[in-house]
Amino acid sequence: MSEVKELTRKDFVSDQTVRWCPGCGDYAILAQMQKVLPELGIPRENFVFISGIGCSSRFPYYMNTYGIHSIHGRAPTLATGLKIANPNLSVWVITGDGDGLSIGGNHLLHVIRRNVDLNIILFNNRIYGLTKGQYSPTSLRGTKTKSSPMGTVEHSFNPISVAIGAEATFVARTVDSNVKHMAEIFRRAAEHHGTSFVEVYQNCVIFNDGTWAYATDRDTKDDNILELEDGKPMIFGKNRDKGIALRGCLEPEVVSLNEVNEDDLLWHNERAPSSLAYMLSRMRNPDYPEPIGVFRATKEPVYEEGVLRQIDKAIKSKGKGDLRKLYHSADTWQVFPDADLDNGHKVGEEKPGPNEFDEKDTRVFYEEETMPKPPPSLETDTVAALNPPKPLIAHVDISLAEAVDKLKKLNVGFMALVDNKGKLVGAFTEGDVFTKIACKVEMMQEEKVRDYMTTPVTTLKCDAPIAHALHLMSLHHLRHIPIVDDEGKPDRVISFRSVVRYLGKNFSSDNDK
Repeated sequence: MSEVKELTRKDFVSDQTVRWCPGCGDYAILAQMQKVLPELGIPRENFVFISGIGCSSRFPYYMNTYGIHSIHGRAPTLATGLKIANPNLSVWVITGDGDGLSIGGNHLLHVIRRNVDLNIILFNNRIYGLTKGQYSPTSLRGTKTKSSPMGTVEHSFNPISVAIGAEATFVARTVDSNVKHMAEIFRRAAEHHGTSFVEVYQNCVIFNDGTWAYATDRDTKDDNILELEDGKPMIFGKNRDKGIALRGCLEPEVVSLNEVNEDDLLWHNERAPSSLAYMLSRMRNPDYPEPIGVFRATKEPVYEEGVLRQIDKAIKSKGKGDLRKLYHSADTWQVFPDADLDNGHKVGEEKPGPNEFDEKDTRVFYEEETMPKPPPSLETDTVAALNPPKPLIAHVDISLAEAVDKLKKLNVGFMALVDNKGKLVGAFTEGDVFTKIACKVEMMQEEKVRDYMTTPVTTLKCDAPIAHALHLMSLHHLRHIPIVDDEGKPDRVISFRSVVRYLGKNFSSDNDK
């Protein structure tokens, strides 16, 4: 049996340059995540980070793990499907107050109520940072932003209250500047079996700097933050001389320890009914110290385990199943050209029962010779359908003058440049002539084309869909894309002109007729 490699933080640091604003709280969150993961005893290949859209959603690029940068607000849906497909994965959803609570609010609620075994880290900076400073669902009433110049009139979301309202089985809060506390919360979240929801107070230094100052400034944080500890009284303050007690109708009250005993304080219990955790989530500055730590940690059935048990039970009792039989297990019918409006059957024709279908009709679906030829498709037809020609190929060490002369004589706009083994190393195009050479280089005979070529080169294989080729052309502003073989040697070249000819031939009005 091979020995398991001991992981370190470096194993989780990707080769991508981290691109957040200097001083952003995201750096601290990333660092603590990379510090905690190697301590969990989970193979690196079993970690997956899934994000939506926003500054926080760049997270998967910076983790040397599997990752998905998905669409706005939909990370919980992808994470749910992935967890069902492979329950052994440690799945982390990285989201923000805009991504998770605005467009993604519905998805967030349902992944929590289902109790899928995954971890949600919500970066809360009370602002839309990526789109340059609009107010978010957590922005306080009166906050002036680019989208609320007179101050927002909306009541803000409280992420912890939302999660507890959806009956999350693990709910916690931490602060980006308290790295030791944040690391411990991430560890607790990872160890929880079920959905863990962690809100991180994160500072946006550009568009909402200081929104959490009361919770982060050295001189004020001890009087404004209550650190929850399971089985211990709720004590806070710079001198540890204040606490939280219950008075009246379950109303929390700040009391002085000079006036009451510890036994009279409210003691924290992570497994208490959610009503206690919800009450703690409503304690907001400046009336109360704001709690950080684990609000709630309970055990409930896990979603994917229930789903997989049902699948196993169905297979044992009914077999693996047949998709074709499933399609025809209920009401089915075929629409004929001269059909009336009664379920698509011909006038006067006897209609089959709900679980019957005409064997003759199934030939239309399953016998290839009776099926009409499908129309051309940019998504299914490959670039081979363009009949791409052989490219103009030259060695990378030819002179610039010779390269320009070849393009001119052959009246082409693309030259594939190869090394001694014939592998593609660069491209020389008409665009290079106009932007890099014209009116700039005098002695072209003395210059090498390698110094003016374009590299790296976008390439395709012959089985790539035409739609993908068009996407690359549009994305990178290309007129030509070389097709390479398995050894990386240029074999063909497609051009935008060849795509236009293909479209004209296969999608013209005459062809449609």
